Amino acid sequence: MNRPPASLGDSPRIEGGSIPGSSGLSAFSLIAPEPSSLPVLLAVPHAGRAYPGTLLERMRNPGFAALKLEDRYVDRLAERIARETGAALLVAHAPRAMIDLNRGHEDVDWEMFARGRPDGVGCYTPGIRVRSGLGLIPRRLPGLGELWKRRHDEEDLAERIDQIHAPYHACLAKTLDVLRERWGAALLLDLHSMPPLGYRGGQAAPDFVLGDRFGASCHGSLVGTCFSYFAEQQRGAAHNRPYAGGYVLDRHANPAQGIHALQVEIDRSCYLDSRLVEPGPGFDAMAQLLAGLVRRIAGEVAELGQLGGAAGWANAAE
Repeated sequence: MNRPPASLGDSPRIEGGSIPGSSGLSAFSLIAPEPSSLPVLLAVPHAGRAYPGTLLERMRNPGFAALKLEDRYVDRLAERIARETGAALLVAHAPRAMIDLNRGHEDVDWEMFARGRPDGVGCYTPGIRVRSGLGLIPRRLPGLGELWKRRHDEEDLAERIDQIHAPYHACLAKTLDVLRERWGAALLLDLHSMPPLGYRGGQAAPDFVLGDRFGASCHGSLVGTCFSYFAEQQRGAAHNRPYAGGYVLDRHANPAQGIHALQVEIDRSCYLDSRLVEPGPGFDAMAQLLAGLVRRIAGEVAELGQLGGAAGWANAAE
């Protein structure tokens, strides 16, 4: 079981939540310089590797399933970026196999549970993510099938929500509010990794996919800055397809109130080894490239904050 990394420099580190069955390991860590030097929060919800033994025992193929579910070592990339730029950093240590922080409470496949759907949940029709096996607690993976040896108990889910999901999102929201209060605007960069996409329409696959919920979660000028930067670096990037962002952006983004959010998917082959298991020869270059993006876009966020409210942001888009 991997433990959380050491603190970054002299920035204060806040441990939050707890991982059930782990003898007290924190569910996430926040490292946020005071006062903040950038209006940017980096968040990594899917790279957690603190697997309790009780969780591993219940998984059919724990090694392979964990590797496929994780955004492998995106937390290490984010740590480097935060150290280089001074951006705030929120990293989940609880594994996605235990609970998916990019899903809402309603995204539950109750067929996974011993007693089925409880009476208090009300009417609910599973969404596409649940039907595909990737709900609040993942159920299955392509090429692997069912992840669990037996059904879950409702109490397990409630414990994970109370100790991991709820405090993580409360911390994320509070940190964005603090940044906005200081800068007038704040940007959440929700960092993920993706398998190589392959050639699309005769063109090389993008190294990055930027998701802004089809324009709903982020000011267009910030998205444009990202694409301009990637073009300067001669790195391909796509917009919203196949990843437009999920629950994190839906819950926390509020561009009209100065809180912007982008999901950034990074091709794993660009920073991992050929097996997509360990950091590879491209790791340092990727960290430097993304640090440059954070520096560039932070200036744009600060300018939006200086406009002073929703009317100013609306005028800037015209």
